[in-house]
Amino acid sequence: MKKILILITLLLFPFTVNSESKLNKILSSGELKVGTTGDWDPMSLKDPSTNEYKGFDIDVMNELAKDMGVKTTFVATDWKTIVPGISSNRYDISTSVTKTSQRALVVGFSNSYYKYGTVPLVLKKNLKKYPTWESLNNEKVIIATTLGTSQEAKAKEFFPKSKLQSVESPARDFQEVLAGRAVANITSSTEANKLIITYPELAIVEDGIKDPAVLSMMVDQNDQVWLNYINQWIEIKKASGFFDTLLVKYDLKSLE
Repeated sequence: MKKILILITLLLFPFTVNSESKLNKILSSGELKVGTTGDWDPMSLKDPSTNEYKGFDIDVMNELAKDMGVKTTFVATDWKTIVPGISSNRYDISTSVTKTSQRALVVGFSNSYYKYGTVPLVLKKNLKKYPTWESLNNEKVIIATTLGTSQEAKAKEFFPKSKLQSVESPARDFQEVLAGRAVANITSSTEANKLIITYPELAIVEDGIKDPAVLSMMVDQNDQVWLNYINQWIEIKKASGFFDTLLVKYDLKSLE
């Protein structure tokens, strides 16, 4: 499988896999270094008792490494440093992040394999008072976000009248809502659907999802050979049904 995938990439994109490409370095070292935050259910979660990672993206990266014939090494990062981790070569690739124009200035993005929306979460007991996005756009409302996430920037756009409060990892924005220090936080529809199960005191506002966005892996924007390989691998795995199988496993549904 490893040889077939690499051969397809070279036939479709006739570049030399030279010593400057991470593709060649990964194959030579036998190790794929993956940056991941471990705090995004169900994409990437770190078990504190074992320090092992699990989740949708973790399965994706382990499958990628298997097809390349190398081992996976997960490198801990957080949302404020996940982009610099690519540009400083701390790791070869990241688990999925939201594709944004700001991030695209400094990193390369793979083809996408998942689409989601953004939703606010409030305490269920406050849902009548804050039933909609617009009801949260209020100078008396504190909106929590996690430092370095795409939602941190989106909060400024969606809630210009509100007070914005960013928390730094390992703290998370929804914890501020649970503690009563914020009225709401905004997060991906993917995470929100998991959080309201784990924390039944949380609820999604009634007018639901806005701002559809796509998830992609990040790589060095100057390494076209490595990016081409990743993109071809994603398309091959889409065609094989691999991503559909993971959606079922993690009870997820990508937005159309």
